Amino acid sequence: MTDDASSLPTSRPGSDLEGLLQLMARLRNPDGGCPWDIEQTFATIAPHTIEEAYEVADAIDSGDMAHLKDELGDLLFQVVFYAQMAKEQGAFDFHDIAATITEKMIRRHPHVFGDQSGIDSAEDQTVNWEALKAEERKAKADGQPHGALDGVSHGLPALMRAAKLQKRAARVGFDWPDASPVFDKFREEAAELEVEIEKHDHDAMEHELGDLLFTCVNLARKLDIDPETALRRANGRFESRFSHIERTLWAQDRNVGDTPLQELDRLWNAAKVQDA
Repeated sequence: MTDDASSLPTSRPGSDLEGLLQLMARLRNPDGGCPWDIEQTFATIAPHTIEEAYEVADAIDSGDMAHLKDELGDLLFQVVFYAQMAKEQGAFDFHDIAATITEKMIRRHPHVFGDQSGIDSAEDQTVNWEALKAEERKAKADGQPHGALDGVSHGLPALMRAAKLQKRAARVGFDWPDASPVFDKFREEAAELEVEIEKHDHDAMEHELGDLLFTCVNLARKLDIDPETALRRANGRFESRFSHIERTLWAQDRNVGDTPLQELDRLWNAAKVQDA
C-alpha cells in the first residue's frame, strides 16, 4: 500500500508531526525518493533504533537539553520510519501506533482514568503496573501455561535482560533476601572462574565469567542500581581518565605505548583524583 506519488508534497514539508510523516513517505517513495531509505527494512533499521536510544540516554547524562532535543528527534524519526514501512504493507500506520499506546496507558493507569484507589505512591504504581502487565501477558497466552520469564525480549542488551529476568523471578519468590548472600555468591563465582583460568579452558571460562556477570547484575538489583547505567558511567570515567593520561604524555612529546606501566598507573591515579 504505497502512497500515490501525486499525493506527496513537492515542496519542503512542514515542521510539525504531519509534515514529518509526509517527509518519510516522500523519502520512501519509489518515484524520486531516497535510494537508501527505500532499501531499508524493519530488520536493517532496528540496530539504528538501539543506537539512537543510547544516544538519548547519553544526552540525558550530559544534561545538555539542546542535545537531548536533537537526539529525541532522531529517535522519533525511527518510529516514523517503522510506521511508514508498516503502512506500505497495509499493517498499520503512525496514528494506529499512537492510538494503541494511548489505550494501553489508560488501561495501565486505572487510578487516573478509572475508579481504582489505593495508588498513593510511585512504589504502589510500580506494583500495580507489573500486575496489570502480568494480566496482559496471561491474556495473550490464550489459556496456555505462561511462565514467569516468558516475554522478556531477547533483543535487550545482556545486562538489561539479566536484570529483567531476575526481577520476574523475584516476583514469584525466587530471590535473595538482601545483598549479603549475593556477595557470597559473587565470591563463589569468582573462585570458580579462577579455577577455570588455571585450566585454560576457554569455554569453561566463558561459562563462569557469564555467571559472575549475572551475579553482578543481581547485586546491582539488590542495591537498587541500574547495571546498564552503572557500566555506562564507568565507561565514561575510564574514557575521561585515559584521555587525561594521553594529554599529559602528549604535552611531553610522549605516548602511552612507550610509557612504563608503573608510570601509567601513577598517571591513572592522578586522573582519579582530578575526577573526584
